[in-house]
Amino acid sequence: MKAIWDLLRLEHGIMYGIAVIIGIIVSSENLELDKAILGFLTALFCQASSFALNDYLDYEVDLKNRRMDRPLVRGDLKREHALILAIALAPFGFISAYLISFQAFLFAFGITVLGYFYDLKLKEYGIFGNIYIAFTMGAPFIFGGIIAERLNVQIVILFLLAFLSGLGREIMKGIEDVEGDALRGVKSVARIKGVDFAYKLSAVLITSAVLLSPLPLIHYGLDPLYVMPVAIADILFIRTVIRLFRHDKDIRKLRKDTLLAMLSGLLGFLLGAI
Repeated sequence: MKAIWDLLRLEHGIMYGIAVIIGIIVSSENLELDKAILGFLTALFCQASSFALNDYLDYEVDLKNRRMDRPLVRGDLKREHALILAIALAPFGFISAYLISFQAFLFAFGITVLGYFYDLKLKEYGIFGNIYIAFTMGAPFIFGGIIAERLNVQIVILFLLAFLSGLGREIMKGIEDVEGDALRGVKSVARIKGVDFAYKLSAVLITSAVLLSPLPLIHYGLDPLYVMPVAIADILFIRTVIRLFRHDKDIRKLRKDTLLAMLSGLLGFLLGAI
């Protein structure tokens, strides 16, 4: 079960699902429970399918990068298991989206197909692949707005916060994966512009997200349920930025810290929206 969890990166799927629900609540006063559940499941199944395909295609790269956090590298699962799960899970996500609305289905289908294209080819184009992944981090908020049939300024702000921090996180990942990316020919920022530039760009993007984080106060006010978790997220992000400027080599630890920061920020947005 742990191997399957690690393969599908279900912690990301849960975060995406929560972001969908936040998007619904921020966009509409009325939360329809059935649509919220379907939106959560759409995000969970579609991202799980894409992650499974990613590990299937990146097996040799992950071996080169000694990614022992990957179950295929550890030998806990076979490569064909990842492919089977990638194929099997996507229809559940598409059906969940279709039961919400045709517009929701089109959005979910388009994002997932782009995810497969990223796994197959777009990843090799470095910054463009990073931008796609960062977009998917903000997309659940937009999806929530689509479910609620209303997109507003709050959704745009939440999208930008997720996009900027996500883009910084992806560029940071390229620093860790330089050797493996060379094997596949991935034109990451770290490989094309140098590791030093990647450290600085990642730090600047994450800092931009921190600077934008007070904007939702316009909507939430000084609600401590929002302020406290977001303040914790900002502290974690700022600590990461400082370590990036110092060229900290423990990128895996920095990525875990940024994931924790994003989770704390999500909690703040959820509590504030409720």
